[in-house]
Amino acid sequence: MTAANLDRKLLDAFTSGKLDHSGEAALAEQVARLLPTHWMLPNSAAAALSKLTKHLDGPAALEAWLDGHPGRPRLVARTYRLIRLLDRLSNRRAVVTALAEMRAESGDPPPLRGYLMPATTAETLASLAQQIESMLADRPVEDVLQLALATVDLLQRLAPRLREPDPDLSGLDDEVAEIRRSLAETSIQEIAGR
Repeated sequence: MTAANLDRKLLDAFTSGKLDHSGEAALAEQVARLLPTHWMLPNSAAAALSKLTKHLDGPAALEAWLDGHPGRPRLVARTYRLIRLLDRLSNRRAVVTALAEMRAESGDPPPLRGYLMPATTAETLASLAQQIESMLADRPVEDVLQLALATVDLLQRLAPRLREPDPDLSGLDDEVAEIRRSLAETSIQEIAGR
């Protein structure tokens, strides 16, 4: 693997069903390091990542595959669930309104100060998702987990405010609780050792 690419031999062996467990773990580690920088990958790396994603049957299956590998791959998979949720919520009017009201009432949670945009807009949660994704690429795992868990705390406080104005989000409490559980189970020691 070059600095910004997947090991082609590992990828080809995996997609042809001939890769052993240790090779698959090495490939998962490489994917976990590249995925947070997907938007700036060279064409060869983007094509390799696309080939793997298609082989696994899409982005959700890629995340499930990564989650099956301890360490950084699992952290990346679980963090991307949060990122996807933030992106999904960011343009919903009820979410933006409830978040603005909550911030006006109690201010920003201390762990999120400096990460949340000053004004609450449809970009606020999307911006937070981008920051978490960027941190996955170049910050210590402790920082990533701290920001991710602080973001989950914010969403857990926000979810009850959304039940009435947006009934489509009635299951948000459960979804956020599952994300919190999965992130909390992520072992920093295990990740740092990789």
